[in-house]
Amino acid sequence: MANERIAWIGLGNIGRGMSRNIATKGPQTAPITLYNRTTSRTESFAATLPADRATVAPTLPAAVSSATIIFICVGDDPALDAIITTLTTTEDLDLTSKILVDCSTVHPDTSRRIAATLTEKGASFLACPVFGAPAAADAGQLVVVPAGPQEAIDRISPFLEGVVAKAVVPMPGSDVGRATTLKVLGNTFILNTVESLAEGLVAAEKSGLGAGVYQEFIHRMFPGPFAAYADRMCSGDYFKREEPLFAVDLARKDLRHAGSLAAAAGMRLRSVEVTDGYLQEVKREKGEKGDIAAVYGAIRKEAGLGFDN
Repeated sequence: MANERIAWIGLGNIGRGMSRNIATKGPQTAPITLYNRTTSRTESFAATLPADRATVAPTLPAAVSSATIIFICVGDDPALDAIITTLTTTEDLDLTSKILVDCSTVHPDTSRRIAATLTEKGASFLACPVFGAPAAADAGQLVVVPAGPQEAIDRISPFLEGVVAKAVVPMPGSDVGRATTLKVLGNTFILNTVESLAEGLVAAEKSGLGAGVYQEFIHRMFPGPFAAYADRMCSGDYFKREEPLFAVDLARKDLRHAGSLAAAAGMRLRSVEVTDGYLQEVKREKGEKGDIAAVYGAIRKEAGLGFDN
């Protein structure tokens, strides 16, 4: 494991936390290589890491060429497809024996298609989505779900539990899509629960009970992430922040994937339709910087209150 050379591609909210923990706590002896489309952003992030723990690659092929394990964490399916296309069409870039680990939230069929493409190139592919907010990524407290060849899972394991994750749920086998199916359905649960929480807060305010009492109830019954969402709603963080923690467009992408999976299975996820309807209102109000916690504002607006509290 010490001889592994690590590359990290993508520096979103989750990617920064995970790559930081691998750089500072991972068992590798060589610096990890960082790549993001915006080089200045990558250089700024690398400067926050301890000396000699990370280097910045100028191009995607340069980041991958000397790596043995390549972690990828990007926003959506097209972004992942673009990376894989670049890697598989670049002349003189040998992917043989490399492990590509995708931590993105994508459709299971995307994971399966990419696995087949990389297998033809002699590489191994793991779908490895993660559960947890950016704060959990920073703290190394994610839940990680790797699916793919057992040998590849074994090789990346030293970089997961105790480094980026508090728990690992491995899914060894040929169907890498199982991991991203769980991720899409898990995110659907989170998004629908945030919507239900927002409805409860608005109903408490409109009925005269008071949002503060409902917020206290959530803290007592469901401490942790959902209590934090209640705080973000009641404090107004949902409309004040400049950058989303979970962007509306990414949330709606996850809900579309969930709806697609359900339709293929011969069922309908009505809760997904409700949540997506409110997220559409968030997009109209806040644009691409809208955060999922702003469903609270959308529900307030529908109830005759102001979007901002």
